[in-house]
Amino acid sequence: MHAFAALLDALIYTRSRNAKLKLVSDYLLATPDPDRGWAMAALTEELDLPGVKPALIRALIEERVDPVLFRMSRDYVGDTAETVALLWPAPLPIAGGAPGDPAPLSVTDAVESLRHLSRSDGPRVLGTLLDRLDAEERFALLKMATGSLRIGVSARLAKTALAQAFGLDVDAVEELWHGMAPPYTAFFDWVAGRGEQPTASNVPVFRPFMLAHPLEDARVDLHDYAAEWKWDGIRVQIVHVADDGGGGETRLYSRTGDDVTKAFPDIAGAFHEAGAVDGELMVRGDVQGGSLEEGGGAASFNALQQRLNRKAVTARMLADYPAFVRLYDILVDGDEDLRALAWEERRARLEAFVPRLDPDRFDLSLLVEAEDFTALEAIREGARDVAIEGMMLKRRDSPYSGGRKAGLWYKWKRDPLTADCVMMYAQRGNGRRSSWYSDYTFGCWTADGELLPVGKAYQGITDQEIAQLDRFVRQHTLNRFGPVREVEKSMVLEIAFDSIHKSGRHKSGLAMRFPRILRIRTDKPAAEADRIDTLERLVT
Repeated sequence: MHAFAALLDALIYTRSRNAKLKLVSDYLLATPDPDRGWAMAALTEELDLPGVKPALIRALIEERVDPVLFRMSRDYVGDTAETVALLWPAPLPIAGGAPGDPAPLSVTDAVESLRHLSRSDGPRVLGTLLDRLDAEERFALLKMATGSLRIGVSARLAKTALAQAFGLDVDAVEELWHGMAPPYTAFFDWVAGRGEQPTASNVPVFRPFMLAHPLEDARVDLHDYAAEWKWDGIRVQIVHVADDGGGGETRLYSRTGDDVTKAFPDIAGAFHEAGAVDGELMVRGDVQGGSLEEGGGAASFNALQQRLNRKAVTARMLADYPAFVRLYDILVDGDEDLRALAWEERRARLEAFVPRLDPDRFDLSLLVEAEDFTALEAIREGARDVAIEGMMLKRRDSPYSGGRKAGLWYKWKRDPLTADCVMMYAQRGNGRRSSWYSDYTFGCWTADGELLPVGKAYQGITDQEIAQLDRFVRQHTLNRFGPVREVEKSMVLEIAFDSIHKSGRHKSGLAMRFPRILRIRTDKPAAEADRIDTLERLVT
């Protein structure tokens, strides 16, 4: 555990992407199997230790230290794993016990102890492990066990580091990855020269998504680029591999490569054509774009949220929020990999592929026709009227390449909405922001002069501005509710957001999508901030 703990500690305090890559690469080269496999599973968030819950960790520490001390310390530190690691007391010596320290605990030892943990054994096993570790190792164990590392390393970056360590192509690693299970023994046997290269045959594997650069102030020639609407859902890849009996397996992957099949069994169950397609997952409705023939028929993102991040989906939910996918691209048709073809050729193959699918679950994203870029700008101006996120501009001769490749695809999002809101509450952040009040809840006024919360944001401002707001919070705190501070209602923040929706979970009845702070409005009195009825007119 010591080497893995040192890696996490170094990654937390390293901002450079290249430096992070080197740290992970060096660790993988120096660490034996299967420790490095379990470490990769933790870094890519594919390590599942269901027996370790936050409630169990809190119960263990509150048995050993004063609960009030723990809660106050947690509020100050901003991270449960770090707080527990620091507060955990040294174990008492056992009378008559064997002399000497126990053998060092490896990552594999920890994982094997926790993988099949029962509820009754949980406190004893986890407590024993924590007793054997120092503070740095306890932090690493708890982060690994709860699946929330939050160290600034994405799954893609971890796989890139793995590829660099062994001289491999990262996209090839991605395609092998979802056909293997932790600790990836066959993969590491191959890179170490002990075994054959693993294959992804007969497995519906993930292929890296092609991504787009923001268009910003550039203009493109529509002779070279095609335009299509950018729909407001979540990007998914659907893969089906047929078997000899006429059946097969279908999986849905998110943009980050997470398997989301269980959350959308209606989509997986309706896709039976061998191949892999790329599209936008949405919920049926009448908000986005009008009729199906016009390329609309989708509800707002707020409706889709009712289906996201669920391990089990009820029949009622399937009926109330029927999912469908609007297809953008085709990567594989049958056994034929199409990614090297130009976009125009893949588009023709996609148009031939879609009629073979269930029309209730799959349709084709229509292209936007315009004489020139100026005419396209005028069409884009109407995107918000039908709750569309913007446009995509795709070079007609572009292959389907994983990641962002300059000059091939552009995303041309609609301009954000803005509102002046009043800070109501603040909370410390996580990681390097754990000492700062950097998460802010803000609200707008009702007609009766009541301030109601409409959103929460922690993005969009600089470290210097966070320090400015942190000072305001500390100097203008009115009440304390655990880690939350209620502040004097005098600080105005200009908030940008993509859209706003009705929400029964919020007292204001509204919820913003992707709120972020544009600037601090020290020039504006709080009484002149926006009103709830102004935001209600923006609801989609």
